[in-house]
Amino acid sequence: MRNVMRLFESCVERNMRTLRLFFILYSLFFAASAAQGQELNAKVTINFDAVSNTKNEVFDELQKQLTEFMNTRQWTPLHFAQRERIECSFLITVATYSETDNSFTASLIVTSSRPVYGSLYKTTVFSTKDPDFNFMYQTHTPIEFRAESIDNNLTAMMAYWAYMIIGLDMDTFAPMGGTPYLRQAAQIVDDSQSLGYPGWKAFDSGRNRHALVNDYLDGGLETYRQLHYDYHRCALDSMHIDPVKGRDRLATALQLLKRAHEDKPMSTLPQIFTDFKRDEIVSVFAGQGTREQRETIYNIVFPINPSQNTYWEELKK
Repeated sequence: MRNVMRLFESCVERNMRTLRLFFILYSLFFAASAAQGQELNAKVTINFDAVSNTKNEVFDELQKQLTEFMNTRQWTPLHFAQRERIECSFLITVATYSETDNSFTASLIVTSSRPVYGSLYKTTVFSTKDPDFNFMYQTHTPIEFRAESIDNNLTAMMAYWAYMIIGLDMDTFAPMGGTPYLRQAAQIVDDSQSLGYPGWKAFDSGRNRHALVNDYLDGGLETYRQLHYDYHRCALDSMHIDPVKGRDRLATALQLLKRAHEDKPMSTLPQIFTDFKRDEIVSVFAGQGTREQRETIYNIVFPINPSQNTYWEELKK
């Protein structure tokens, strides 16, 4: 009997060791998976040069907390390896800050990029200015976002831009691939209406948060969404194989930009696209390709964004 008990105790001990090892390995695997789950590689910068007679610590802590918030939160069910995380930047320029009620009036420049396949080049996927980036923030207060109960304008705005960045990046890898995440951004717009801050409501401006995401989800602008895929995946990603064919594909993709502008002339999306793609478009076509091709590109981009004509003129040379 004692031998049987010793055998039983030995089996239990081995099983417990095995079970402990299993849980250790499971925990390590889970931690590794979680570490790969984050989608963004975000850089947050707070510019407070316009604010005087205020200690720097509130801005330093805000910058640190927002960086951690954007980079450690898992925004989607997708799993991203470290090298796959979306590079993006948030430049918050503070105009005023009140220590009395912890209020900030500020603006934001948000930019995201992605690598071009087969090269060291990174192309801008999106860039714009949010002029109404106003919020409340108190030091030593955790920054949290609860999609089911939005009650903080700062986290609502950061979450909105996170989903916009993810959605637009997905659009460059699959036609309309970012729709689920753009819808998340649209839901945040709807749920933030009652916060009382500018930027969430229709007709505040043509470039506010409401207008941007609604245009992206507008069926009348599907050609613009398709442009993101054709321009990046079909054209830029093939440049390393055949630059001439890649340039031809880029010219074809830009026809979709023309169609989007014609389909919805009041939308600011085509103009925003030419704002941040200006240098890239000129560098691809200026002095290269046929004269007819360059004239065609000029006739597409100039009517959309005549303010950039100093650059578009390079296409004629």
